[in-house]
Amino acid sequence: MSNSSSMAQFLLLALADRRELQLLHFWLFLAISLAALLGNGLILSAVACDHHLHTPRYFFLLHLSLTDLGCICTTVPKAMHNFLWNTRTITYTGCAAQVFVYIIFLRAEFSLLTIMCYDRYVAICKPLHYGTLLGSRACAHMAAAAWAAGFLIALLHTPSTFTLPLCQGNALDQFFCEIPHILKLSCSHSGYLRELGLIVFSACLMIGCFIFIVFSYVQIFRAVLRIPSQQGRHKAFSTCLPHLVVVSLFLSTLFFSYLKPPSISSPSLDLIVSLMYSVVSPTLNPLIYSLRNQELKDAMRKLISGCFSEAINSPSSACYVPH
Repeated sequence: MSNSSSMAQFLLLALADRRELQLLHFWLFLAISLAALLGNGLILSAVACDHHLHTPRYFFLLHLSLTDLGCICTTVPKAMHNFLWNTRTITYTGCAAQVFVYIIFLRAEFSLLTIMCYDRYVAICKPLHYGTLLGSRACAHMAAAAWAAGFLIALLHTPSTFTLPLCQGNALDQFFCEIPHILKLSCSHSGYLRELGLIVFSACLMIGCFIFIVFSYVQIFRAVLRIPSQQGRHKAFSTCLPHLVVVSLFLSTLFFSYLKPPSISSPSLDLIVSLMYSVVSPTLNPLIYSLRNQELKDAMRKLISGCFSEAINSPSSACYVPH
């Protein structure tokens, strides 16, 4: 296959050759998908239906759950199809669509994590200005900006990647379509450098957001340690630690995957790291955010116990903007 225009399909990574292991992977991915759908679905329903959660903090958490669901639904179903039907193929168009949609959700999630850090910073370090800095209009604008950033980054990367001539075969060392593995198949030096430049540009934006997150948490912890009461410090830490855990898990694996030196790259390591940020992180996020959050647990408990139908008929369950 000399170029991308003549390529009809890609071959995704086969996690196992034995049929028994393929079926095991199918059931494992199915269980993970159902857990992610249940956890994120509960958060979406609880935040939408409980007026006590109609605040900026939970407004952004709702959008984060949407990105987590998007990441899972973009990558896992095709992998499950391949496991079940003992195949490795994905069409060229399907691969391009998967890359485009996945980048939107992945980049939007990173932006939302940065915005959620800003929310915690304002709540703890500038509580008197919280209502002004994070009013309903400001929250809506920030959420829209996060999704727009994901769309624009996807619009830059996808055409640049899929217009490259590919002459190194069509086998990808990944269970879903991902740009670094597609670039390995390219034989165009100039096109490769162009896409590499876009990746560096995106990485610089992400590093800038990472620096902002680190700076914000330094200020947050300094402010928390000045709180005189132990109960106040505990409450402040309990609102920040889940977000810090999610950010650490997501960013460490994502940065390692995209910015690690080629000398330490291996198919097994790449697979494990990509599973962490594309599958494990979106599945664990609902658990991490609800584990120490009594408000969210109460809302979920009320939802599960049969109050959902009553809440959906009340005015407070209407779609909202945070206040």
